[in-house]
Amino acid sequence: MNTDISIAVIGLGYVGLPLARLFSTKYKTVGFDINKSRVDTLMNGHDDTLEVSDDLLKQAIKNGFICTSDINQIKNCNFYVVTVPTPVDQNNNPDLTPLYKASETVGRVIKKGDIVVYESTVYPGVTEDECIPVVEKISGLVFNRDFFAGYSPERINPGDKEHTVEKIKKVTSGSTKEVGKKVDNIYSSVIIAGTHLAPSIKVAEAAKVIENSQRDINIAFVNELSKIFTRMGIDTQDVLDAAASKWNFLPFKPGLVGGHCIGVDPYYLAQCAQRFGYNPEIILAGRRMNDSMGEYVAMEVIKLMLKKGIQVLNSNILILGFTFKENCPDVRNTKVIDVIKTLKTYNINVQVYDPWAESEKVFEEYGEKVDNKLPQQEFDAVILAVAHNEFEKLDIKQLLKSNNVIFDVKGVLEEYSSRL
Repeated sequence: MNTDISIAVIGLGYVGLPLARLFSTKYKTVGFDINKSRVDTLMNGHDDTLEVSDDLLKQAIKNGFICTSDINQIKNCNFYVVTVPTPVDQNNNPDLTPLYKASETVGRVIKKGDIVVYESTVYPGVTEDECIPVVEKISGLVFNRDFFAGYSPERINPGDKEHTVEKIKKVTSGSTKEVGKKVDNIYSSVIIAGTHLAPSIKVAEAAKVIENSQRDINIAFVNELSKIFTRMGIDTQDVLDAAASKWNFLPFKPGLVGGHCIGVDPYYLAQCAQRFGYNPEIILAGRRMNDSMGEYVAMEVIKLMLKKGIQVLNSNILILGFTFKENCPDVRNTKVIDVIKTLKTYNINVQVYDPWAESEKVFEEYGEKVDNKLPQQEFDAVILAVAHNEFEKLDIKQLLKSNNVIFDVKGVLEEYSSRL
């Protein structure tokens, strides 16, 4: 255990908790979160996000790891890591409020010689131009004289038990060359996949924001292909399988693009570009395409029902899955909600079954009811929106009336009327 470094991780969500737990294997580590109920649950040995197993969490606590909502418990730390969310508002503009508040927290406890590292996804310049001035104002300290900063973008993949935080190469950076090396050394001591020390904080910020923008654009391309091939009567998955036989074909699939990263980060990059007088075309076109897919899925299902002579008005449709991705309870920015809203405009009775989603959280955030148990009735149509493992065992035919529609968004079902 390295006693020279004492770490405080601010924000104990999908990113912060796994990182804090990992740091606690080498350093004295305190996890800080303003959500007291979240802290209490963690200190009882359970992570609701399921990113850290109960066994690992309990072992970490046994070895001295602490989670707290008391700012006094992080005053003696000297290496602060900010891992709060960076969402967009209803107009898709970056909302830096959580970052500002976290920076205020850091400003109240940071001391001379301390380092603060930001992991939250931002556009280039946010760390030094937006966050650090807040720390300076609250603390009264001077940046790069009294305290220092770094940026190391998070690369957490929610629900992925293979590519965990320590197994994903980490980009690091610092506000000075020496601080960059120190930040890199601390991260490389726990990241077994290694690190990449970027030459500046802005480079590290830019690297993060383009990672997910690139994926967003690639998925938008295959989503557009799906719309084209559907009109042509060609199965998109068959086309992609054939194209994938070439060694350098990128295996992206069509689908609903939600979550806290891919569906958000491109807007951060786009706004940054606009501030510098450039109006991005490809980035925003990709976003428009992917944001349209929820409505598109709903309309395709309705078209299939009409072709089969199924009455749409007051029909019953079951949606399988609500989370933004498979085998994960994360419902942030899920695009399944767009499917539901569109169907309801046609007075369709929509039921959602998702064994992973927290019903209370879904209702609180979206005002929709989600069942954690499979509804016992027959439906006119079933939409597989999320490929949870549990759905592979379902006999979907038993859920349907004799005349029915099965729409497979994820391309995993053997029997379907149509799929993306």
